[in-house]
Amino acid sequence: MSVISRIFVFFAALLAATGAQAQSLDETINGLFESSTGWYVDLIFANFPGTEVPWIVGWLVIGAVVFSLYFGFVQFRWVGHSIRLVKGDYSDPNDAGEVSHFQALATALSGTVGLGNIAGVAVAMSIGGPGAMFWMILAGLLGMATKFTECTLGVKYRNEFPDGSVSGGPMYYLTKGFKERGLPGGTFLAVGFSVFTLLGALGGGNMFQVNQAHQQISGVVGEYPGWITGIVFAVIVGVVIIGGLKSIARVTEKVVPFMGILYVLAALVIILANFDQIGIAFSRIIEGAFTGLGVAGGMVGALIQGFRRAAFSNEAGIGSAAIAHSAVKTKEPITEGFVALLEPFIDTVVICTITALVIIISDQLVTDPETGLFVVENGQIVTQSGATGVALTSDAFATAFSWFPIVLAVAVVLFAFSTMLSWSYYGLKAWTFLFGEGKGKELVFKAIFCFFVVIGAAASLDPVIAFSDAALFSMAIFNVIGLYFLMPLVKQELRKYSEKLRSGEIRKVK
Repeated sequence: MSVISRIFVFFAALLAATGAQAQSLDETINGLFESSTGWYVDLIFANFPGTEVPWIVGWLVIGAVVFSLYFGFVQFRWVGHSIRLVKGDYSDPNDAGEVSHFQALATALSGTVGLGNIAGVAVAMSIGGPGAMFWMILAGLLGMATKFTECTLGVKYRNEFPDGSVSGGPMYYLTKGFKERGLPGGTFLAVGFSVFTLLGALGGGNMFQVNQAHQQISGVVGEYPGWITGIVFAVIVGVVIIGGLKSIARVTEKVVPFMGILYVLAALVIILANFDQIGIAFSRIIEGAFTGLGVAGGMVGALIQGFRRAAFSNEAGIGSAAIAHSAVKTKEPITEGFVALLEPFIDTVVICTITALVIIISDQLVTDPETGLFVVENGQIVTQSGATGVALTSDAFATAFSWFPIVLAVAVVLFAFSTMLSWSYYGLKAWTFLFGEGKGKELVFKAIFCFFVVIGAAASLDPVIAFSDAALFSMAIFNVIGLYFLMPLVKQELRKYSEKLRSGEIRKVK
């Protein structure tokens, strides 16, 4: 019997054996998790004094604006060259590194394009209304410059080992870059970033993914305890992550384009079938961005949710993508910065917008027929089915295709799986930075990662997404501080690369 067959047999046996006692296990796990993380979430999302704006959201927005201005809106001026790099026009297979530009982009996208686009958009809109999508798009466009900065530094200061493997990311450019500039505090920032990267890997890159995968699966096959899904995912993820980054890159290189195309095509079918509603949908997005259309907090509420969910979705400023991009084969660090800036555009501007249009066009958000404002209860917009998160997106698709929740369940599992693979790598690099390289040490982290898969599936959405956000945004505290001090080094790289292109020293290889 094959491994996959054994997993399905195991899954079926667990389903047959469950009952009230199994459900109580979910409740116990959820209670322990929520009570132990609530204080941390409250700290990270505390508001600026006298405002309703969480300080961490402002932190990311200000950083994205600063990098956009400092590099002269590099995200728009160099996008053509970025695409040519991804195509491999300038790639030399003899360059140091482990994966191609395309593989590095696919690996990083597998950690960003996923349930943040499906469930995250639904969460943003159920709290902030369609207007949240306007601010998500703006955050995505600005975040392209942040991704450019951090991923250039990731390659510039990576560690290259004799066997051809590499280790890179904020923990390395914070220590090496600060030392090169004669600045203190680099090691402190690197350790802080690494600690929260471990939490981010266990939260947003693990628990949130399996939590929403379980919600969608149970919505299709019927309710059953989440810990069962957790065990099945833990087994499959545990088998794959032993292979390391090259194994992850081979999987994501095939899975990411497939699942992205599958999801986008289905969404486009719905949008095009309701072509006359597109203009109305965008008007709701724009109007809601500045008025809120009845949501809690009005414009501010929409803005906060938009920027918060955009940061969770595309991770600009978080520093995680710099870890994956550091493994690219190149001798010019700036080239991977150009490749990386495409991520927020693909992730937030394109895919998140498509999801939002489907939710709006399918009329999932309940409005008052007299005022046209959204009906809000307990701080959230009332939905037609009462669903939130991935279930809301699933209901939106089901209005056009009754069978689509099954297809979406497959897509959600693929999204969750690929994201968990990438984040297991991010977490592993932070772990080895803190505790050193070695097979034994790596296995300890992988075991911990798989254990939290089970916790994430058993816990409910609210505490999981709150912890996931807090952990990811905590990474940005240390990372963005470092980027401010190191961005002059990126500008030097940009100037040198521009000169080489003009002189013909760098030219296409195909």
